[in-house]
Amino acid sequence: MSGVLASLLNIAVVVFSVSSMLSVGLSNSLSRLLAQLRDAGAIVLALVANFVLVPLLALGVLWLVSLEQPFEIGLLLVATAAGAPFLIKLAEAAQGDLGLSAALLVVLLPVTVLYMPVAVPLLIPGTEVSALAIGVPLLLTMLLPLAVGLFGHSRLPRLAERVTPALRHTSTAALVAVVVITVLANARRIVGIARWDVIVSGLVVIGGAFLIGYALGGRRAERREILGLGTSQRNIAAATVVATQSFDDPRIVVMVVVTSLVAFAMLFPVAWWLRRRRRA
Repeated sequence: MSGVLASLLNIAVVVFSVSSMLSVGLSNSLSRLLAQLRDAGAIVLALVANFVLVPLLALGVLWLVSLEQPFEIGLLLVATAAGAPFLIKLAEAAQGDLGLSAALLVVLLPVTVLYMPVAVPLLIPGTEVSALAIGVPLLLTMLLPLAVGLFGHSRLPRLAERVTPALRHTSTAALVAVVVITVLANARRIVGIARWDVIVSGLVVIGGAFLIGYALGGRRAERREILGLGTSQRNIAAATVVATQSFDDPRIVVMVVVTSLVAFAMLFPVAWWLRRRRRA
């Protein structure tokens, strides 16, 4: 049964990533996406937030809260992995700028692929991380669909306009499937580590990451919100790849999963609150 759930989860994650990124590409022009990347100062702040301050925050949390080593490793993997496709859904929930969200992912994804093989062995001595193992899935399920969508937007605008709503509905259904299957597939292990220190550590890192991104987002409220959501929603796919390929302890993967569920439980209400605040 667990093997079936694992296969279904892999399919749901791929469907979600591809449909999300494809819909963003189909609804945005390449020039608009590139315009978001012209602000060098904002890009530097996004990189500092995701790859310097969030890992330092995780180290600070682990200094204050003593966890078992597998849980510490799982939290550090989450803290070093940035650029998650779930940002697109969070931006939709907040009625934020999807083009800005996509531009942020274009920056964070390649850096994550290069950063984790360097940072993880420094934080966890004796670890080897393959950039290829992280990069290929992210390229095929995120950057390639985004590029196809941008091409479709420029060449087939009418078709793009018709297809985009269906893709967004597909990504929403796939997201629900990802959450439900993740809980079902890891229910016993999650219950086994349902301890206050593990959960609170994840909450502090995710919540602190949002505040870091929000604080460094600049003057525009919409940019602050997107950077806050993009910094706090870590790349669980990349963290899981490293957890499964570089370590043997299943508790590391479970820590990654628990932190991802904590992020879902925290960030979607935050996104809905931002949406209501904008309307008000």
